[in-house]
Amino acid sequence: MRSSLTTSLAAAVALTLLAAVPASAHGPHGSGYPHGDPRPTTYLLDPVGDAADDVYPEGVAAHGDDFYVGSTTDGTIYRGDLDEPTATPFLAGGEDGRTMAVGLKVDRGQLLVAGGLTGRVWAYDLRTGDLTASWEVEQDGSPTFVNDLAVSPRGDVYVTDSMRPVMYRIDARERRTAGTQPLTPVVSFEGTDFTYDQDVNANGLVVSRDGRYALVAKTRTAELFRVGLIDGSVTRVDLGDDGVAGDGLLLDGRRLYAVEWTTATPGIATVRLDRDWLSGTVVSRTPDASFDDPTTAARAGRDLLVVNSQFETRSAGGTPEPFTVSRIPAP
Repeated sequence: MRSSLTTSLAAAVALTLLAAVPASAHGPHGSGYPHGDPRPTTYLLDPVGDAADDVYPEGVAAHGDDFYVGSTTDGTIYRGDLDEPTATPFLAGGEDGRTMAVGLKVDRGQLLVAGGLTGRVWAYDLRTGDLTASWEVEQDGSPTFVNDLAVSPRGDVYVTDSMRPVMYRIDARERRTAGTQPLTPVVSFEGTDFTYDQDVNANGLVVSRDGRYALVAKTRTAELFRVGLIDGSVTRVDLGDDGVAGDGLLLDGRRLYAVEWTTATPGIATVRLDRDWLSGTVVSRTPDASFDDPTTAARAGRDLLVVNSQFETRSAGGTPEPFTVSRIPAP
């Protein structure tokens, strides 16, 4: 989750952490689907004609047959339809100060956007695209990178910051604002098992069904942490001798999908969590021939929509391929 997120920061995160995994069960053209599946298995992000050369997408959210993807380069939000091969701009980059878009979530008729280096979060009406609320971290001179979002059952929005050792909360009752309101820290990672360093720290985020806990990924060290949303406790999740270099996280009951792009073979790690989220087991890793530095995933029925960021290409100063989102069967 990054953008004019300087090349050096993106490159630092791109350390190879885990060993290679078996070849994909899914081909680039949807071989994991039953014969006759009419929907595309790859969606092009296409602002005008040919896809832009510098979208470098990161976040994705889905609602019904629609999905949304954000550009880390200029903050454009693309909207696609699962039945159509091309996603087009829904919100223009730069509007409302949204020069970068990282984590995305859809909830209660709003599209929530985390703004990375801008230190801001925006909420938009899904139907009209109108801005309905915005928030901003305190500007105290220290760096910030507002990265991912997760929504609790009661509608509170939690937000990670990859540079400041805190997690923010937006109260469910304050999700429509007049003007830009402050983002309020509710959890501190200082003095806990979650040690911040000079890198991308807190990244992907999910919240439990009962609203008691959050899981936060630290990509570079391939760690997961359980955060108590009531008592502020922070505990490393025991994955045995394994680890997951999760960028985006997606929760399905006690099954956690962690999207890994900094590993030797990028793909989706599936973790079976215990009841209290203090331990888990990596039960599978799913690469795909269509993946190109996958960062985040959203559920679309029985499928996963996976963003192909091409962050390694940006870090290397290369020329990217057209930017896409992959659709694969959920592992």
